[in-house]
Amino acid sequence: MMPATAHAPWKTAAVLVARLIFAGLFIMAAGFKFSNMTGTADFIAAAGLPAALFLAWCAALFECLLVLAFLTGACFAEAALLAAVYVLFLAFAFHGPGRWAGNQAEFGFFIDHFTFIAGLLFAAAHGPGRVLALDRGLIGRRQEEQAI
Repeated sequence: MMPATAHAPWKTAAVLVARLIFAGLFIMAAGFKFSNMTGTADFIAAAGLPAALFLAWCAALFECLLVLAFLTGACFAEAALLAAVYVLFLAFAFHGPGRWAGNQAEFGFFIDHFTFIAGLLFAAAHGPGRVLALDRGLIGRRQEEQAI
């Protein structure tokens, strides 16, 4: 039996793979935006949001910052929480109930966002792990200070 303080290697690997998956998803999202910023802006405008080109650039830059946080572990909990809020906004803005009648697949897209949010919330609660993580966030510091 392993002591309570021991950390199983599979847990370390799972956390690192999860961080890579999060980063990979946001790299792809940002890459799609950068490769066709006007198309992204058109999609945003079609959802009824103002200043579509500005919002497209903000989204792409925000996603790049999320990638950095997930890869480095810096401000990890904060980034995961902000990403969860962002994904929730995307679910309602682009796949919300108003779109289900016109296309049943939109309901599936909507629900998929919540599984992603669940993973992000779990990641925020448990942190970036102990390996390859800068762990410079405010939330993590508070938890460490309380444990001391």
